[in-house]
Amino acid sequence: MDATQAASPHSWRSLPAAQQPVWPDERALATVLDDLATAPPLVFAGECDQLRSRLAAVARGEAFLLQGGDCAETFDAVSADQVRDKLKTLLQMAAVLTYATSLPVVKVGRIAGQYSKPRSGSTEQRDGVELPVYRGDAVNGLDFTPQSRTPDPERLRRMYHASAATLNIVRAFTTGGYADLRQVHTWNQDFVASSPIGERYERLADEIDRALAFLRACGAQPGEFGSTEFYSSHEALILDYEAALTRRDSRTGDWYDVSGHMVWIGERTRQLDGAHVEFASRVRNPVAVKLGPSVTADEALALIDRLDPDREPGRLSFITRMGAGRIRDVLPGLVEKVTASGARIAWICDPMHGNTFTAPSGHKTRRFDDVLDEVRGFFEVHRELGTHPGGLHVELTGEDVTECVGGGAEVRLDDLAHRYESACDPRLNRYQSLDLAFQAAELYQERTVARGAVRTAAGA
Repeated sequence: MDATQAASPHSWRSLPAAQQPVWPDERALATVLDDLATAPPLVFAGECDQLRSRLAAVARGEAFLLQGGDCAETFDAVSADQVRDKLKTLLQMAAVLTYATSLPVVKVGRIAGQYSKPRSGSTEQRDGVELPVYRGDAVNGLDFTPQSRTPDPERLRRMYHASAATLNIVRAFTTGGYADLRQVHTWNQDFVASSPIGERYERLADEIDRALAFLRACGAQPGEFGSTEFYSSHEALILDYEAALTRRDSRTGDWYDVSGHMVWIGERTRQLDGAHVEFASRVRNPVAVKLGPSVTADEALALIDRLDPDREPGRLSFITRMGAGRIRDVLPGLVEKVTASGARIAWICDPMHGNTFTAPSGHKTRRFDDVLDEVRGFFEVHRELGTHPGGLHVELTGEDVTECVGGGAEVRLDDLAHRYESACDPRLNRYQSLDLAFQAAELYQERTVARGAVRTAAGA
């Protein structure tokens, strides 16, 4: 019997749970959680199983993961246009990466559940006034007022309905022809033609165009051209909400967190004796853990023992968030020891969270060059070790915001205030996201050429 069958998913309640809201009205919280416990699932167990099989291919080096979306979703952003623009950007990035890697790209959104955020402190002070910190729309409001900042459990109910609405929009777009690969490639051609840095990517875009033309000439019309698989993910931070949406599958007896296909544990909540690791160990979803530069190889191996005791490819991913200045120093030892243990982990690069700084204007921001350098370091480490760089995890939006500086269509520090719309951390805008995809594609191709040269030399 699987471990997830043998134990209750509520065993986490006896352990310390970091980063949880302090709800002022426990009776109101209980009422909301009771309602959520009987609500229809947002995703289904079979879909989670399918994603786990796709991630198994990533772990084996047979696929590549692209995971992206908002730092923190907001209730006001649940509209067809905003969801479409995020989805469009991810599909464009995936098309480029699919061609460059010659691998299937598993597409996962930070979407339909990413409504809460861990914070470095529990309160915030402004002009001598101290209020609870903003923890995401799932908990409280961004406005700096006592009423807005008081945690409200009704917001958990709003999160559920906002997630359901978002998933409905995503499913309509991904199955209704909007995700057609030929249309997505046309969008990328438009980007190359109109972008200040587009000339750099003309060669790759032309190669994709010739490949599609060849398929058309052969009469090939794969069904995958017209629709695409797309999965949802979020940080499983507010455990009351996640537990309320955990269901036992009638087919297998396994427990699934039906709030999203994939859930992850953050850098601030990955304590081995903590509630978040315990909860994730009891559900059958594919799970991930964020690993910052302070992680040790022994901690990584202990996380594998807790979350993937059967060493099942696709069950566990490590999302590294080291920072551009640390990735080349910290990652090699982790990958070497985990690989030597026999575990089949999908290694994913989050080049965003380790590269945040505060601009003179007071805005949190990131330099595009730092983001790209962390991705470059990630590929370099895996190339040197002969392991698979499994994917990218990026905070992005499909809109032309000014939150991260740099990129081909350069955003300067003085531009940050023009369209800084993130509720928490800065996101790449559409041009920066596509710029990153094309440059990551080039890095992957360089890795492939280098590995081919090594094999040729070895056989000589």
